[in-house]
Amino acid sequence: MKFDIELVGKVGSMALVNKKWGDIDYNAIARISRELRPGYIWVTSGATEIGRIDYIRRNGHEIEGDYNDVKTDYAAQGQIILMDSYRQYIDPKYSVRQILVEHRHFNDLAKRANLKKLLLRCPEQNAIPIINYNDPLSSEEIDKIELQELAKYRDDIVHCMDNDETASQIACLVKCKTLLIYTSTLGIYSNPGDESTLIKEITGKDSYEVLEAVGEAQKLCKGSSRVGANGAMAKLEYIKAPIKNGTEVYIANPAFSISEVLRGEAPSTKIYISK
Repeated sequence: MKFDIELVGKVGSMALVNKKWGDIDYNAIARISRELRPGYIWVTSGATEIGRIDYIRRNGHEIEGDYNDVKTDYAAQGQIILMDSYRQYIDPKYSVRQILVEHRHFNDLAKRANLKKLLLRCPEQNAIPIINYNDPLSSEEIDKIELQELAKYRDDIVHCMDNDETASQIACLVKCKTLLIYTSTLGIYSNPGDESTLIKEITGKDSYEVLEAVGEAQKLCKGSSRVGANGAMAKLEYIKAPIKNGTEVYIANPAFSISEVLRGEAPSTKIYISK
């Protein structure tokens, strides 16, 4: 089967920031960027934290005020730095396109169709889409009201309050070959927090068997007070829809390159329909 989009990938903000030095981790951005090419779609977090770092560096203190306003201001400041950092390291022969999405782009049929067409045009135009949630112009309070109103009439609402969900929805939209979710762990553990219990594969002969196996893996995340267990459960929930489309999924750590993960040379959890 031929896929127009080979890969949808996602990286979280903490992978792009060096907490020790309080600065952008340019090595991490460079390593990811140099592997991006047409046919790949990259979903990135990081704008808010990078904007915060940049603001403090320029002003010597953080912004004071309402939490949501501060987050908005940091995100607006960080977006340009984040995109400039990707552009700096992506092969110059490729175009780079910034796409800021909100839940409306998935819940409104016309916006959803427009987003899909935009993304599918990119490979033939030698372009790489870099996607982030539109934090500078979104409001949690307004989004919550809009989503509650939609829920009165539909049960398939997309929230996109998390870039793991955004990446999974993009994967569904373009029906890509592979979805890569970078996370702070090596993958999914049968005993949360214990790297030696990494689940290397979750598979089955069809999507029904795979989804059943994913459900069993989710049970291992329940009842744990360890940080990250809830995140693992959510990731497994988000990737169910792409699995139904035949997309293979990797949950891995950004310490390893995209190519290492896809070649099976890095520890990860691979979720797929066996051939």
